[in-house]
Amino acid sequence: MAEAEKENSAPVRGVVVEFDFTAIDGGQLLFDTAKKILAAKGVDLTIKLEALHLAGGNYQGGLAELFRTLDKKCDAAATARDLHDAFGKALTERAVAAVTPGFKAFVSALVERGVKVVIATRSNLDTLRPAFEGFDPEKVVLYAEPSMTYGNGKWDAWRRACSQNGLVDVLTVAVTGSGFGVKAALVAGMSAIAVVHEHVAYQDFGGSDVAVESFDASLADEVFRMLHM
Repeated sequence: MAEAEKENSAPVRGVVVEFDFTAIDGGQLLFDTAKKILAAKGVDLTIKLEALHLAGGNYQGGLAELFRTLDKKCDAAATARDLHDAFGKALTERAVAAVTPGFKAFVSALVERGVKVVIATRSNLDTLRPAFEGFDPEKVVLYAEPSMTYGNGKWDAWRRACSQNGLVDVLTVAVTGSGFGVKAALVAGMSAIAVVHEHVAYQDFGGSDVAVESFDASLADEVFRMLHM
């Protein structure tokens, strides 16, 4: 087999970035969004209530539990839809600005070494896409993740992001913004980098290979180490 054919048949190494909770401080934004929506229903959402009833779960189930605990006669399904729509809008408003020079440097360093980068987001792709115009769309893929959960807290979300973008879980690094995301990535067979923002710093990030507060080109070196490149 020719060398070119060998290279083409080799599994692609990749990175899946949970953009909304890493490049964007999505944890804080989600809390602020939920707090506003719930205030209209007579619920004063606190960080403790969020941690007990919402973090790591889906909107509808978490809200139903919260309403039961507080004895509020509210429609959890309708509130979940409102939260999903409002959060997506808030993310979209911040998405382009979140593609900082440091984030671009991180992505560029990966692409230069042949690593495929999947940007998983709930924001509007058409709005975000111009921020990535300088990258080959075959190597830097914008991927819509229409989840209604507090973060990428389920292992199947990571597996789905890999399978739908031609990646193999054991050859892919998850970049996540929550402790739940770290554990879900490990269950999915992936290595994990944690980008820890203040709002979620109380969560257990044990199991991540490295924890950082922001993106820069040097973080790509950690990816190469994790992928044995």
